[in-house]
Amino acid sequence: MTAFILVAGVHTGGWVWQEVADRLRGAGAEVYPVTLTGMGEQARAAGPDTDLETHVHDLLRVIDQVDAAEVVMVGHCYGIYPVLGAADRRPERIARIVHLDAGMPRNGDQALTLVPEQALRERLLNRADAAEDEGRIPPPSRDEWHRWGSVEGLPPTVLARLAENAVPQPVGTLTQPLRLSGAVSELPATGVLCTANGSSIAMVEGLVGLGDPRFQVLTDPRVSFFELHTGHWPMLSRADEVAEVLLRAAAGEGHRVSVTVSEQPAHLRPFLMDVPERPRERVGRVDLHLPDAPAEDGSPWPAVVFVHGGPVHPDVRPTPRDWPAFVGYGRYVASMGAVGVTLDHRLHDLADYGRAADDLAEAVHLVRADPRVDESRVALWYFSAGGLLSADWLAAPPPWLRCVAATYPVLAPLPNWGRVDSRFRPADAVRTAGRLPIVVTRVELERAEIAVTVEEFLAAAKECDADVEVIDVPLGHHGFETTEHTEQASRAVERAVRSVLGHLRR
Repeated sequence: MTAFILVAGVHTGGWVWQEVADRLRGAGAEVYPVTLTGMGEQARAAGPDTDLETHVHDLLRVIDQVDAAEVVMVGHCYGIYPVLGAADRRPERIARIVHLDAGMPRNGDQALTLVPEQALRERLLNRADAAEDEGRIPPPSRDEWHRWGSVEGLPPTVLARLAENAVPQPVGTLTQPLRLSGAVSELPATGVLCTANGSSIAMVEGLVGLGDPRFQVLTDPRVSFFELHTGHWPMLSRADEVAEVLLRAAAGEGHRVSVTVSEQPAHLRPFLMDVPERPRERVGRVDLHLPDAPAEDGSPWPAVVFVHGGPVHPDVRPTPRDWPAFVGYGRYVASMGAVGVTLDHRLHDLADYGRAADDLAEAVHLVRADPRVDESRVALWYFSAGGLLSADWLAAPPPWLRCVAATYPVLAPLPNWGRVDSRFRPADAVRTAGRLPIVVTRVELERAEIAVTVEEFLAAAKECDADVEVIDVPLGHHGFETTEHTEQASRAVERAVRSVLGHLRR
């Protein structure tokens, strides 16, 4: 007999699991949908001292009362914090942890990162005027739930019920750090990823492939994954599928992420074009790929600054400016008479966009100050999640910025990227870009969660009549420059480079 302990996210209670619980019981399982202290129908039980530790003890009491041989703990959103805290103290009782559209919090982490508003997060940390309702955070209104996670798949009546039944969240549950001994890390785990909320198996495999040590644990054979094509509340939008996935997870099924040591990671494979070496100068975090000779008229060169994505862990080697794709782009534009600039900005975590933006601004200043560069002719070219860094420049384009380019970009924070400041929304910033030329390279086989942001950006650009050129890569994937050495992929790169350089020479 398997027992499932189900723990939901912020502002909710055990009631959200009703349909899933019914289906699991119909399959012969024991089910314990938990309403934590201060949540759901227990809202009035919250006091000024209700915190994460309170919720951990709630779950310990449930675990100790369960007689089933196998206990599977399921944490959704915030629920994964008390789930991990309790499982860490009763590891001998737990058969598997299921992260249902939930992160991978570690010892010392706070659930505060789930709060979508930076200003509110800062107030909560200071505990001064932190929240209304005597130390509790009011739930979002019906029209604001999407800011806490995608509501895709929820019929209007269900979304209304979610909003009506939501209760204030005790502040201490979000601000108290999670305490783990390490015992929970030895337990089998399953990640259930909701693609409409910005997660996918492809994204996990991409993070593992980058060599980020934080994600190497995901290659453990005891770790499995499933995808659900819905938003952040799958128990309300896809109850049947959730129940099926939980039963399969308990049985040890699911996709495994593996890394073949002998196989070269995708981002370290050769650039799709054979571009001869060019002189390269390194200044701090910035590399300059230089043309072989000055312009015929002796004028300074224009420059193209290539901005990598991420997050990239600081220990990853080689760093992005030495990845074949960026070296290839730098050399390519240098061969055509422009300075190709690559840099290592410090986007090591989703909360680092502000710091990465500062690094980019510093690099641009350095490049424009170089006497070999024409300070009035610079283009910025963004890749993948680096696309969010284009927002500042689109919002108020300086006169020297002749073009913004973006290749397989993320152009709006994904729904589960709560720690990203709202300032980094190119899909909004494009409305004030005026007639600044924008070149977007779009891959046909883009990850669904990223493709949505590109379409949102293009729709906004169309509404404001922005100057956008779209270059499509048929059958292209994210990161195609090192994985798809095809004629159509090479043509797309050639066309994009010529378009950007054309804007620089006008």
